[in-house]
Amino acid sequence: MPALTSQPTRAGSRVLGTGSYRPEQIVTNDEVAALIDSSDEWIRERSGIIERRRCAPGESLTDMAVAAGAKAIADSGISADRISMVLVATVTHPFQTPAAAPEVAFRLGALNAAAIDLGAACAGFCYSLGMADSMIRAGSTEYVLVVGVEKFTDFVSPTDRGTAFIFGDGAGAAIVGPSDHAGISPTIWGADGEQKDLITMSQSWSEFRLEPHDNFPHVVMSGQQVFRWAVSDVPKIATRTLEAAGISANDLTAFIPHQANMRITDAVVRALKLPEHVIIGRDIETTGNTSAASVPLALDRLRQSDNLPSGGLALLIGFGAGLVYASQVIELP
Repeated sequence: MPALTSQPTRAGSRVLGTGSYRPEQIVTNDEVAALIDSSDEWIRERSGIIERRRCAPGESLTDMAVAAGAKAIADSGISADRISMVLVATVTHPFQTPAAAPEVAFRLGALNAAAIDLGAACAGFCYSLGMADSMIRAGSTEYVLVVGVEKFTDFVSPTDRGTAFIFGDGAGAAIVGPSDHAGISPTIWGADGEQKDLITMSQSWSEFRLEPHDNFPHVVMSGQQVFRWAVSDVPKIATRTLEAAGISANDLTAFIPHQANMRITDAVVRALKLPEHVIIGRDIETTGNTSAASVPLALDRLRQSDNLPSGGLALLIGFGAGLVYASQVIELP
């Protein structure tokens, strides 16, 4: 039998540029609290959120993805026609089919690029980074656009006291390309499907179709159980990621976790005993929880506001519905 030809492998990959997009409309805690019998003080104490962003009428999930992707492309210095793969991490694209990624690729000028959506909830961006790294090192693609984008305005009930104050809209993106060394560490990822009901939808599309009513399917969450799981397991996942990367917490420049809850972030920082020089991503304060978009939004904001040094190391970790998680260390662009 003749041997099949394989793709040439590469030494590694790295993030070459980032970009982000936040809708202009700001929604304060007072606006949210009025519908859930709550208060600004209660929301801040419970989550650390002060405000979140909401899409304008007619502004779509793909509009946000394109805006963030265009900034990442410009930041990377790579022309759009060199992108051979577009990965869009999202759980709020309102169409079952087609996926958002083909439209995003076309609108950005990444013509004929492979394009798929990835549904890993709040871990979606980190899952996509791991996939991009693997594909580039395997030689099956060269430059990958990774976008995390969510429009939770369409999938959150404004009267649900457990979720209405948490989620916001936004998009973050990164260009990943080949490198002569490992600029993305091995990804530590996994899932615990036994706990899938902790974050889910109020009903399936099939159930809604059979019994339509005014209460459109929306996200529901068992907040206390999710909080306990995150505080217990996320530090362990982060520690495994540092070990896989061959570094210690002292080697980090930044820690950028999924922006789920400020109390979770604080608990993980304490558990990891991060030194004072490590910059912590706390984008949730003014952006809310944007699920798959939260890590790249926080990453890009830190790059813009804190002048993170190129070549520094950032620990990323995403976790959410599934329960799924993914984490890696990246070399900053």
